[in-house]
Amino acid sequence: MSEYVDDILLVDEFAIESAVQTMVETGKLIVEGAGAAPLAAVIQQSERFAGKKIGLVACGANIDSRLLSSILLRGMVRHGKMVRLRIAISDQPGFLAQVAQHIGEVGGNIVEIYHQRIFYDVPAKRTEVDIVVETRDSAHVEEIIKRLSSGGFNTRRLDDTASETGI
Repeated sequence: MSEYVDDILLVDEFAIESAVQTMVETGKLIVEGAGAAPLAAVIQQSERFAGKKIGLVACGANIDSRLLSSILLRGMVRHGKMVRLRIAISDQPGFLAQVAQHIGEVGGNIVEIYHQRIFYDVPAKRTEVDIVVETRDSAHVEEIIKRLSSGGFNTRRLDDTASETGI
């Protein structure tokens, strides 16, 4: 077999996820993880392929729609296109609406709001809300946080996903 194979490259799961996402977003191709593995190898070992003309075989579209959805959403989080913010507000009528207004005025799209009054360690007249926001990119996230902070809302980004893999 060594006469037909020069080398075998191994890639990690994050590289495969990223390659599936890249193929959907840039190539408009739906492939399963195995079909995206060649692109994952090129991305993960880019120095090895720098300056070379290469061809990749992309095959196998046998990917579950739920898995594809999860990969795309996780990719949005990794690339700063979706973020979860925790915002401290006064527990009075109108404050949550002000937060939503600030986010909307700078172009953020609220996807989910978690408004808990009981489980957070805050005084009785305060609360914290976790808001999932769709954004353009990481710079847009910072713009939203700055806008909320300048509006008097203590805001922090909640990072609970795997660290950026450089892909």
